[in-house]
Amino acid sequence: MSHRIAYLVSQYPAYSHTFILREVQQLRQLGLAIAVASINPPDRPLAKLTDTERTEAEQTFYVKAEGPVKALVAVGKTLFTRPLGLWRGVRHARRLGGWDIKRLLYHVFYLAEAVLIGQWLHSQQIRHLHVHFATPAASVGMLVKTVFDTGFSFTVHGPDEFYDAAGYNLPEKILAADFIFCISHYARSQVMKLSPVQAWPKLEVCRLGVDPQRFAPAPKIKVNCQCELLCVGRLTSAKGQAILLEAIAQLQNEQLPVRLTLVGMGPDEKSLQAYAEQLAISGQIRFTGAIDQDHILAYYQSADIFVLPSFAEGLPVVLMEAMAMEIPCITTAITGIPELIHNDEDGVLVAASDVAGLAEAIKHLANDPERRRRIGQAGRRKVLAEYDLHDNTRHLFMAFTRRLETV
Repeated sequence: MSHRIAYLVSQYPAYSHTFILREVQQLRQLGLAIAVASINPPDRPLAKLTDTERTEAEQTFYVKAEGPVKALVAVGKTLFTRPLGLWRGVRHARRLGGWDIKRLLYHVFYLAEAVLIGQWLHSQQIRHLHVHFATPAASVGMLVKTVFDTGFSFTVHGPDEFYDAAGYNLPEKILAADFIFCISHYARSQVMKLSPVQAWPKLEVCRLGVDPQRFAPAPKIKVNCQCELLCVGRLTSAKGQAILLEAIAQLQNEQLPVRLTLVGMGPDEKSLQAYAEQLAISGQIRFTGAIDQDHILAYYQSADIFVLPSFAEGLPVVLMEAMAMEIPCITTAITGIPELIHNDEDGVLVAASDVAGLAEAIKHLANDPERRRRIGQAGRRKVLAEYDLHDNTRHLFMAFTRRLETV
């Protein structure tokens, strides 16, 4: 039986959501018809998107771009065609907002967005909405179900919504969803913690993945003796990049020549640059800004070690990309990461915030090319076995097909 569904994302396309674009494309190739709605426009002008991203953007329904006039028209149409549904939505939004004026106002906006999406779904003859992330976009999706009686599901990544489950109304979203995909067992465990055991059958682990043909090992041509470190991710406190700078300063004091490339943009960029100057390591740090998928491979290909010293994560796709390219990874033993990396087998795990431990891990790998080779090769084997995009998307497709039959 063929199915047609819609994906709802907070921002699409986006540097940090490339894995969603890959997932959508793979599912379409497998036969699942997907239309995409995005609350916000792309994170770059159309001219700066890749060709693939631009094609996706041209086919995406952008909710905020509809503006207040179209939102009022959609509300009027819904009031005429689904008065009871709209009344349920008003009551639901009021309950979610509680007595906090700011939260209540936000949920009024979420309801307006839900009405726009519901009318769009009706025009596309789509009866099921799937949301990536259990954050505000899932609140909108839940209100779509309340007003229009559509199917509703979401993929939970974590960890933000786990830290403030009540603020994100996560327990209510869990109960409202027809089914929930979790990107890791860690994510599933956190959803279990917030839900009655009767809701557990709707939970299913569906891992993310990368294309091992695209992210394949490449020979490195060394032009100097420095060890090249790479960190890819948004420049935010959750990623722990400041800890990495401290570790590099410590290694500089020990006369170990390393150089770090930080790929990504974010609110911490200026403070990290200032911190590198304060630590007197600016000459060893390169800030590239965000890099799209058409150009990221060159940075992986020149890296000797990939480092991600995060304090909070879901399960980073960038680690899978680096591992697929046989780059040994050093990261923190938090959340779902130990499901991807076993310490000193297919990567190196350190304690979050441990500067000395991180510096020691970098030093040992930098000074041991054979260990780097062994861990890098094991990392690729792990990706091929458990995080191959094609295999995991096929599992996701089967999960969608099976679950949609019962909605």
